[in-house]
Amino acid sequence: MSSTLTPARRRAAGAVLTAALLVPLAACGDDAADRSGASGSTAGTTLTVLAAASLTDVFTTAGAAYEKSHPGTKLTFSFAGSQELVAQVSQGSPADVLVTADTKSMDKVKADTGTPTVIAKNRLVIATGEGNPHKVDDLKDLADPKLKVVLAAPEVPAGKYSEQILEKQGITVKPVSQEPNVRAVLSKVEMGEADAGLVYRTDAAGAAGKVDAVEIPDDRNAVAQYPAATLKDSKHGDAAAAFVTWLSSPEGQKILQDAGFQKP
Repeated sequence: MSSTLTPARRRAAGAVLTAALLVPLAACGDDAADRSGASGSTAGTTLTVLAAASLTDVFTTAGAAYEKSHPGTKLTFSFAGSQELVAQVSQGSPADVLVTADTKSMDKVKADTGTPTVIAKNRLVIATGEGNPHKVDDLKDLADPKLKVVLAAPEVPAGKYSEQILEKQGITVKPVSQEPNVRAVLSKVEMGEADAGLVYRTDAAGAAGKVDAVEIPDDRNAVAQYPAATLKDSKHGDAAAAFVTWLSSPEGQKILQDAGFQKP
């Protein structure tokens, strides 16, 4: 039998050889895609940040600044009462960073987080309608039964702080509603559905022109602390840690303090 290959057989053999050579190249391509993202190109990182409702405005600003200085990283925020955020973490909701408005809420999920860092502090004020039409001047005025007062619910950090300062002064307030987060309290006052409410100083400042803020002396106030931590189940641990670290950096602190938050 002749060993000479016909043209047809040569083409077939060539196809087999080509296929054999392409297999390891394809495998290398798959490895590259796994390392750097789809189609072998560098993929951006999206971080999901669960943050206390009172951080809504400042984190929107901070997020834009962070994305500008960290190309390739996108921040997605989910704002809610700290108790809701803790419940989400406990239920395994996918996220990368948690920032609460008190240390007790953070402590409830310490098994799910890295070591928290306090990034800012805050204090309460009495929010009233613009021009303070009911002449609310002091915490004791909130006990007036004719005044429609709204507070955050007791399980919410702002509600706990409110309860703390009112009890300390021996003041009994019967709120017309207890809201799931401090922003809801502010909204009730803004819309005229409440005459007054206890909110964070930063919330009232962000609503200047819509509400007035009556200061509460420091010795009768409560200090809110905001701890931030990475979540252990994050798929972007290094990027999450970098954002938490940035919040304590000079740039991050300037944004927080410009919004009225106090130094940690």
